[in-house]
Amino acid sequence: MKNTNSIRIKGAIVLLSLMGLLSLMGCKKLAVVRETPYCLKNEIDKIKAEMLRNPPASIWQYDYNGKKVYYIPSYEGDRFSELYDENCNLICHPDGGFTGKGDGKCNDFFSSRTNEKLVWKDGRK
Repeated sequence: MKNTNSIRIKGAIVLLSLMGLLSLMGCKKLAVVRETPYCLKNEIDKIKAEMLRNPPASIWQYDYNGKKVYYIPSYEGDRFSELYDENCNLICHPDGGFTGKGDGKCNDFFSSRTNEKLVWKDGRK
């Protein structure tokens, strides 16, 4: 009987220690600009559930064609970047893809965009 209680106590201590360690690891918040559209916050959650990208994932806000837009850069190979409007509609893919020049629907994005603002960058290491 004495051994069983001792094992339970040791198990509880190990479990509580692990829970404490995991909670400390999860304490580092990755800040998101408050005005960020909900769908982009969902995208951030998806990115954080993936392996770390190289370069780290980021989301940028710009003014483009009189609207506030959100740019998510490409991160590997032939993947497209993504450009969303403030209502979370995909506008185009400014770059990336097989040619590296995007889908051709917003060729002037890089020359016309203004007011760059970093919305979020993956701070994991």
